[in-house]
Amino acid sequence: MQTSLVPPHLRSWYAGNVRHTIPLDGIISGGPPKDGIPSIDDPSFISIHTVDFLDDDSPGVLLSINGDTRFYPFAILNWHEIVNDTVGGEPVAVTYCPLCATAVTYSRKVSDSVVEFGVSGLLYQSNLLMYDRSKGLRQAVHVPSLWSQITAQSVVGPLTGEELDFVRSDIARFGWVKTLDQSVKVLSTDTGHTRNYRVDPYAGYEDRTEIFFPVATQDDRLHPKDFVYGIVVNGIAKAYTKSALQEHLMVNDDIGGVSVRIEFDPSSESLHIQNMNIGLELIPIPAFWFSWVAQHPDTLLYQ
Repeated sequence: MQTSLVPPHLRSWYAGNVRHTIPLDGIISGGPPKDGIPSIDDPSFISIHTVDFLDDDSPGVLLSINGDTRFYPFAILNWHEIVNDTVGGEPVAVTYCPLCATAVTYSRKVSDSVVEFGVSGLLYQSNLLMYDRSKGLRQAVHVPSLWSQITAQSVVGPLTGEELDFVRSDIARFGWVKTLDQSVKVLSTDTGHTRNYRVDPYAGYEDRTEIFFPVATQDDRLHPKDFVYGIVVNGIAKAYTKSALQEHLMVNDDIGGVSVRIEFDPSSESLHIQNMNIGLELIPIPAFWFSWVAQHPDTLLYQ
């Protein structure tokens, strides 16, 4: 962590000096301004029986807490990127960065506060930087912090160094979700914003080598848009290609002296990773290869 003079392109956010853990000159605009991509802060849900804007192959985030199961389609997340929600009594942020294919859920509890997150319009390594709003934070004068979506860490601002707790969620397809308990709720297109949720603004992006925004590290071991699941154990990062997991289904591995067991369920496309040393479940980060390696340039790779 260091403190530096705020560069010109961040002076709408900060004045004077600011704490940070990432290079400030590596933060760039993604195009839309702050809240130009509006988060969903009061989400509404519909019965799985009434959904008419998804087909069986439509992907999204599946989250279940204390018996409360909800599905957040990418068709909506593509346009909003963050849903501030309370599921099973727990305040969570369901997030998706379409540029990186990173679908990550966290607890919104920071110290003794419950935080609401918004889309800053800024990127680091092509990845969404979220910001915390004054709502819930006990500060006399609120100065927002920027948070890395892929690492769950506050990287710029007064809360620099704080980390959010990951919450397990899965990427699932609607056809499989429909086979679950019929009480599953689906995020409604009634978001309060005018968007055509039947149109994918990123159509074709995952098939191209092109990356829209610069990253510091590129690695040709895989196609930039190959889909991987990444974990960090004892400071060592490792990525597993989805294609390899689809082939082997179960993998026993060793990362930094820790035995891990990885199980892939082909029907639900869900992944479970267990730290066998202590019996703890590890939460993987789904991502395009280019995004994972940009954040973890020394990552190991299983393919």
